[in-house]
Amino acid sequence: MENKSKKATLLLDDGTVFYGSATGLDGTAYGEICFNTGMTGYQEIFTDPSYFGQLMVMATSHIGNYGVHAEEIESSNIQVAGLITKNFSEVASRAGKMDSLYGYFEKEQKVAIKDIDTRALVRHIRDAGTMNAIISTETHDVSSLKEELKNCPNMEGLALAPLVSVKEAYEVGPADSEYRIAALDLGVKNNIIKCLTDRGARVKVFPYNTSTEEMLAWNPNGLFYSNGPGDPAASPEIVAEVAKGIATGLPVFGICLGHQMIALASGLSTFKMHNGHRGINHPVKNIETGLGEITSQNHGFVVSMEDVERANNVELTHIHLNDHTVAGIKRTDANCFSVQYHPEASPGPHDSRYLFDTFIENIKNN
Repeated sequence: MENKSKKATLLLDDGTVFYGSATGLDGTAYGEICFNTGMTGYQEIFTDPSYFGQLMVMATSHIGNYGVHAEEIESSNIQVAGLITKNFSEVASRAGKMDSLYGYFEKEQKVAIKDIDTRALVRHIRDAGTMNAIISTETHDVSSLKEELKNCPNMEGLALAPLVSVKEAYEVGPADSEYRIAALDLGVKNNIIKCLTDRGARVKVFPYNTSTEEMLAWNPNGLFYSNGPGDPAASPEIVAEVAKGIATGLPVFGICLGHQMIALASGLSTFKMHNGHRGINHPVKNIETGLGEITSQNHGFVVSMEDVERANNVELTHIHLNDHTVAGIKRTDANCFSVQYHPEASPGPHDSRYLFDTFIENIKNN
C-alpha cells in the first residue's frame, strides 16, 4: 500500500484520458472496458468468468468496504483484467470476512486504480459505446500506452470459453438423485450449479469442448448450457453441439452465453450491443405470465429480436423493459428454453429463481 499516492492513468481507445491514483495494486492492464451499476455484490462480479479479460468500472462510489467472503466466490480466480473505482476501501468491516479486497487483489496480482471520476467515465462509455482501454500506474506517456493498447483484441469475434472452462469433468450433488443434469461449462458461476444441486439434482460439469455423445454417455435426463465470456458466434463448434443436445428431446436450459448458443443453434443471430447490460436492477417482463422481474444481468451480446419474430420454431418468453431486447426464448418444437440474464443472482435479486424450478419440472415431466 506504500504506492497508494502514485498517479494512475486510464486511456480509452477513442483517445479519452482520465487520471486518478494508485491503490498500491500497481501495474498495467488492458481489456474491454465496461461498467456495472450494482451497489452490492462486487466480489461476485470480479470472480464471474463472464467478465474474463475486461476492465471493470464500478459505478458505485465505495468499493471494498465489506471485504471478501469465501461463500461469495463465483469461480477459482478473479476474472476481471483490472478494476477502476472512485473510492477503494483498504479497511474491510464485516463479520466472517476472509480478506480485504486489497489483499484479495494483491494475492492474484491484479491492477486496481482509484480516484477516477467514475460518474463522468460511465457517462462517456454509455454515450460512446463499449471500447478497449488500458490502465497503468507504471507509465503516463499517452503515446506509449496507445501502442500497448494495440495488443488488446476486439471482443467481437473472440472465443473465450476455452480460457475459463473447467479442464476436467466433475460431479456435485446427491449421488442417488433422480435428476441428472449434464452441464456444459462455458464459464459457469458456482452459484448456478448450487441452485441446481439445492433442488436435489446431481450435476456433472463438462469442459467446453465435450461432445454431446460424451455428455449423453453419463445418462443425464437434462442438459444445461452455462454463461461465459466472449462472442457466441466465434464458437460454431459449440453451437453445433448445442444443436445436437436440443435434438435429443431431453429438457434443455441455457443462461446468458448458453442462451445465445441455443439461439444460434436455432437459426437466430446475435450481435454486439452499443453497451451491454451489467447490473442487478434490470427490469424484465415474462411474456407468458405478464409478471415483471428485477434481474441481474451481465452481457455484451444479444439475440436479434427480428430473427426471433421471423422464426417459426422459436417463441419470445421474456423481454428487457429498458430497451426491448430479447431476454428469454423457448423452442416450440423441442423441450428447450433459455434466458439472457442470471436467475441465480447472488447477492440478488431472486425474482427469477423460479426458472430453475421450471427446469426441474421439465425434467420430472419428460
